[in-house]
Amino acid sequence: MPNTITIEPVTRIEGHAKVTIRLDDAGKVSEARMHVNEFRGFERFCEGRLFSEMPLITQRICGICPVSHHLASSKACDAIVGLELPRPARLLRELMHMGQFIQSHALHLFHLASPDLLLGFDADPAVRNVVGVIQANPDLALKGVAMRRFGQEVIRQIGGKRIHPYDGASPGGINHGLTPAGRDTLRREVDGVVAGMQVAVGIINAYASEHAEQMQAFANFPSGYLGLVRENGELELYDGRLRLLGPDLEPWEPDFDPARYLEFIAEKTEDWSYLKFPYYKKLGYPQGVYRVGPLARLNLCAGISTPLANDEWQRFRALANGGAVEGSLFYHLARAIEGLYAAERARALLDDKDVCAQETLAVGPVRNQVGVGVVEAPRGTLIHNYWVDERGRLEKVNLIVSTGHNNWAMNRAVNEVAKAYVDGQQLTEGMLNRVEAAIRCYDPCLSCSTHAIGQMPLEVELRGADGALLHHARRS
Repeated sequence: MPNTITIEPVTRIEGHAKVTIRLDDAGKVSEARMHVNEFRGFERFCEGRLFSEMPLITQRICGICPVSHHLASSKACDAIVGLELPRPARLLRELMHMGQFIQSHALHLFHLASPDLLLGFDADPAVRNVVGVIQANPDLALKGVAMRRFGQEVIRQIGGKRIHPYDGASPGGINHGLTPAGRDTLRREVDGVVAGMQVAVGIINAYASEHAEQMQAFANFPSGYLGLVRENGELELYDGRLRLLGPDLEPWEPDFDPARYLEFIAEKTEDWSYLKFPYYKKLGYPQGVYRVGPLARLNLCAGISTPLANDEWQRFRALANGGAVEGSLFYHLARAIEGLYAAERARALLDDKDVCAQETLAVGPVRNQVGVGVVEAPRGTLIHNYWVDERGRLEKVNLIVSTGHNNWAMNRAVNEVAKAYVDGQQLTEGMLNRVEAAIRCYDPCLSCSTHAIGQMPLEVELRGADGALLHHARRS
């Protein structure tokens, strides 16, 4: 019997990863890890560019959540030019952000997570996919397609393209406004998107009720939680202050300005992954690890500003009897509730009298040589930090991406689920699918999150069958 099981690639996620599961002599799991085995290095090759180019460059990090990088980058550039955005620009940026949330959450809920929830973890892999979902429930699959199309159309109306918008946000505002005709088209469709997200919430609520024991037990563990909130503590996705709570939902820090993130967050590296491990500095690693994303945001906020989503949030919070909702499968329910909020918020923004105003851009020179931009991406808190010289050329770039914040949690989830479900002596495909599903709870975007570790020299090791090092070569 082999003493290591390898799952490669992990399926139905964005990017490339593998899982290794080590077995003891009795065939029981002793340890499981998720390895991120791709490297991209965006931080380093942005150096030397003009800061004003970054909103277009960094959105190319990802094709699923380009708007998140586009807006976080634009906010960092806003801080460098030091000008307040015109109100219409602020509305349009947030509307584009809601479009991003709608299309990304719809993609995950209806096409990536639903095969496990609707067809079962042990279903035949030949049908446990989006095609199988279409065959089993074509109306539901079409709802997912329609909601994703709406979100992408919001992005196109404001940014010029559905993916990688070329004419959207820029330092100091946004390049052009939303036309009344475009606003009217979106307004006619948004009520259907709200209804569709309510359907998604209902489906996952029904699943959670039917599988209550599994929902509570699956990758359930304590952690801290990080995310943006409004001044009154309500859920906020575009702007706000950072809230960092411990497992008991008591503050690790008072809510703070996102520009101060380096005072509280550090990153650790491990030699088995290109993805770094952020943690709260004062507690150290791993005592200070935390989670981000939908589950974290619904745990740490004090409410939601839109009525339908707030009703669902109250039911969600009741699941924990006053504490934190910790089971990783609840990420799916939290994601659906957030999708409902994004649709309701988009409707409110489309009804705002200033959303079609044309005063959208404030232009200025470099006033500050450091800029920080933070938004809540669909997968969690996204930080862009730029250092520039007096001419506006980038000297240093730091990106802490949502999936990076969740790196420890995904590894903990993989380890917990492997130990609970995998039996090396009677191995089934469904057991391994549950391990992959633990990662899919977090909807990782691994291409977004892999950056440089120090100087990143090229090192090659040649080892023998017994693991002994035979030769080592290094190029700086």
